[in-house]
Amino acid sequence: MAPQNGNTMEDEGFSALESKGEMAQLYLADDSPPISGRSFGAATSARGEVVFNTGMVGYPEALTDPSYRGQILVLTFPLIGNYGVPDESIEDDYGLPKYFESRQIHIAGLVVSSYSWEHSHWAAHKSLATWLKENNIPGIYGVDTRALTMKIREVGALLGNLVVNPPQSIPPSVEQFSDPNKRNLVAEVSTKTITTYGADNTTSIIAYDCGMKMNIIRYFVDEHKVKLTVVPFDYDLEANPGNIEWDGLFLSNGPGDPNMCPETIKSIQYALALDPPRPIFGICLGNQLLSIAAGATTYKLKYGNRGMNQPCIDLRTGRCYITPQNHGFAVDSKSLPKNWKPLFINANDLTNEGIVHTDKPFFSVQFHPEASGGPLDTAFLFDKFVGHVRKISQPLVLQDGLGYQRKVYKKVLLVGSGGLSIGQAGEFDYSGSQCIKALKEEGIEVILINPNIATVQTSTEKNDATPGADKVYFLPIRPQVVMDIIHKEKPDGIIVSMGGQTALNVGVELWNSGELQKAGVEVLGTQIPAIEATEDREIFSQKLQEIGESIALSYSANNVEEALKVANKIGYPVLVRAAFALGGLGSGFAEDDKELKELAMKAFASSNQILIDQDLRGWKELEYEVVRDNSDNCITVCNMENFDPLGVHTGDSIVVAPSQTLTNREYFMLRKTALKVVRHLGIVGECNIQYALNPKSEKYCIIEVNARLSRSSALASKATGYPLAYVATKLSLGKDLVSIRNSVTKTTTACFEPSLDYCVLKMPRWDLKKFSRVSNKLGSSMLSVGEVMSIGRSFEEVIQKACRMVNPALDGLEGSGSGLTRDDIPLDEQLRTPTDTRLFAVQQALEEGWGVDKVHDLTKIDKWFLSKLQNIASMRNACVKSGNVDKVFGENGADRMRTLKVAGFSDRQIALYTNLLPLQDGAAQIRSLRKSFGVKPCVKQIDTLAAEFPANTNYLYMTYSGDHDDVSEGLHSPIIEGDAGGEAQSPNAKEFKSRIRSVSVSEKRHNELSEKKE
Repeated sequence: MAPQNGNTMEDEGFSALESKGEMAQLYLADDSPPISGRSFGAATSARGEVVFNTGMVGYPEALTDPSYRGQILVLTFPLIGNYGVPDESIEDDYGLPKYFESRQIHIAGLVVSSYSWEHSHWAAHKSLATWLKENNIPGIYGVDTRALTMKIREVGALLGNLVVNPPQSIPPSVEQFSDPNKRNLVAEVSTKTITTYGADNTTSIIAYDCGMKMNIIRYFVDEHKVKLTVVPFDYDLEANPGNIEWDGLFLSNGPGDPNMCPETIKSIQYALALDPPRPIFGICLGNQLLSIAAGATTYKLKYGNRGMNQPCIDLRTGRCYITPQNHGFAVDSKSLPKNWKPLFINANDLTNEGIVHTDKPFFSVQFHPEASGGPLDTAFLFDKFVGHVRKISQPLVLQDGLGYQRKVYKKVLLVGSGGLSIGQAGEFDYSGSQCIKALKEEGIEVILINPNIATVQTSTEKNDATPGADKVYFLPIRPQVVMDIIHKEKPDGIIVSMGGQTALNVGVELWNSGELQKAGVEVLGTQIPAIEATEDREIFSQKLQEIGESIALSYSANNVEEALKVANKIGYPVLVRAAFALGGLGSGFAEDDKELKELAMKAFASSNQILIDQDLRGWKELEYEVVRDNSDNCITVCNMENFDPLGVHTGDSIVVAPSQTLTNREYFMLRKTALKVVRHLGIVGECNIQYALNPKSEKYCIIEVNARLSRSSALASKATGYPLAYVATKLSLGKDLVSIRNSVTKTTTACFEPSLDYCVLKMPRWDLKKFSRVSNKLGSSMLSVGEVMSIGRSFEEVIQKACRMVNPALDGLEGSGSGLTRDDIPLDEQLRTPTDTRLFAVQQALEEGWGVDKVHDLTKIDKWFLSKLQNIASMRNACVKSGNVDKVFGENGADRMRTLKVAGFSDRQIALYTNLLPLQDGAAQIRSLRKSFGVKPCVKQIDTLAAEFPANTNYLYMTYSGDHDDVSEGLHSPIIEGDAGGEAQSPNAKEFKSRIRSVSVSEKRHNELSEKKE
């Protein structure tokens, strides 16, 4: 690779090992030592209240939200800046910035764990760092944001001072900190003029701008065709100097203490006293203002509710909704006067989330129905308000009473997955085991059919964690065999959604034959007609058309002649798949009639129907795990993004959770579609929906829906800590999500969407070299025989961990040194063709200086992922070219060592690259050097809620991206995921290595584990 900017290769290489940006520190008003990091924003200082946000996307929206005025914002998701910042000059039809919630950044400063210096997205106009500098906002990265979040959780919101290029010491003083809540923040962010939007519309609403987000205006005018007049927060409604005609009053969100707005409260009290009453609706700060105007009181929360996954219960229906929130004050429900009642409550901390008048059209909510960022699950509240304004009778909304009609089951037959095969292996053992556990907790007798003796669910060892079935039949999973067991055992119900496609096909056949109905056996969970709607392509397409969604252009065929006809109708190339098949069995891409005939004949060997699909190779592939109960509570537990573009079966692709390259608009667009589809199909329990997303626009199509527990379900469960199979089983018995507890925190509800403050990566494992004449090319048919999962706080870390786990012969991710690339095949061909070793060919190309753009053109892998691999390659080259440990660590040794360890390099890798041989001794030398620099790993907890609530489950991982342990060491030491110390570990055959179990150890063994951890 040619030197750039006049630097020598050696200078350029060493720069890859050193942290970018100027020194920065965050001082907290609790007398704790300053938190050090590096600057990636403006070289200035900022004082404010330190708060956290648990959202995994939406930083452009959050930074421009006026409700964050004067606050130093901590983002708990560790990877920030991935998709850059959109163009601020792009406006909508009303002259409002299209991608932002106001015209300026309102936060005082930004704190993140890891900043992505390279961003990748079609809508990106600039980097986050550039945007912050242009707006004179400081930002700091390299902070243990999880530890900081836990501190805020325990002691409450803190005042802070973010200083770039701090002096040697800053003497503590009152002037060092400034409490923004003592300022009238609403006056700072409210409009100074009166503006009307949608002037041609007839329904007139006044909106008090207390810090109103732009999406609220769009929602009123675009969605509801309202004439919206936005006025300053202190506009005197009684005097009405602007002579504004109005039919309804809207109170917006905003920052700070509601008691700082006496003028607004006075106008609200005037509106409340009008006869006849005019409808009033408030959100966020508007909820607090309406409450005070009505005679109630508010109080400051310990650390506020900020994020996109706050579960709120509608007290009229019992339904629970996922809501975005950003507030530090709350209404005291006990202080509500006569004729006012709580409307919503928070399902986690039980704080007030809304109020309603018992006989007048006045109501408000504490969350953001318009979202942006966040979900739009409660947007129907705008419908209700506008309906009141238009004097449209609003339907009576009450509980449906299903919770009181829950049937009691005494005996249930669980259909397992059978023998292990490609596409259907240990992940369904996990699902079945969780199902048995859930059933046994309900006192139900469990009958299991599974011919595979090498599983946890068929084990004779029983304990609280794996209680085991009451009776196990080691018999083939075939329709007649299942019916024989039913006739003998006479179960009340049958579960066919936990055993993969094998169990599902048996359940469908028995239902269609009428044998289950004749035997009086009820299918628990998603019903067979809904399952068939997802399995039959024509029915599925019709169902999606009913709700305005579409799949990729696709047709079914019952013979080769029909297949040829529809293939030519779609246009080559096409994807050929067998219907009702597992793991893409019998599928592939056909370029012409000849290839189609060959693939069709192969596919018809395993199915009586085949599917011909439009070729979308090169598009992003994403999936969402969705859970729905009988009460129509619906959540997405995890979303995942494939490292490889569409064209490689998900089981053969590296998969990252959560997605890394989606914006807030894309993330919640696909989430909204997922909920709509699942509700329309009538799925109860868990399902998986897969998408293809155009990498150059927001265009998408649905690939498929799996109305059962899938391979991805097991991955999502372990990635998030949310036990999907366990919860799905409870739901199949008629329970609702709200009543089920979060199994990690033990105190919060299961009706929530996990917030991850880490990154998870799944890497497949293949054994193709064991077979002669078998191609290693990857396509639509799954070939992998297993997979590993790694957890960390940077992408570089998790992909290097995964390489060591999936192949113990590897010390990490590298190209030429891996021994897995081919000398007899041109490197560009190895990049162009997906194979089981392409990842290492990609790495070799980056090591040799091909560059991200060139590799992207050949592979279509997103540039953000490739930029992370480029970082690994640059660090590796720096060490290799030095050839000497003293050169690498002679200057800035601690910084360079930490950079390597945060990027997932093991001690053994570093020893190899710096010629410390033999490697066993070299790794020991690196370890000793590392400890002398004070670079040690820390233990982090997976708690499903990004440290917002304490966790009671010992689910841990190790990382160098942090400086505080989440748990203190004790004699019950955990087995910890990952090889943070540098030793490669082989995968466990039955469980992912990251599955944590607490084990009792002796004092001596405890000390050995503590030493190894360092």
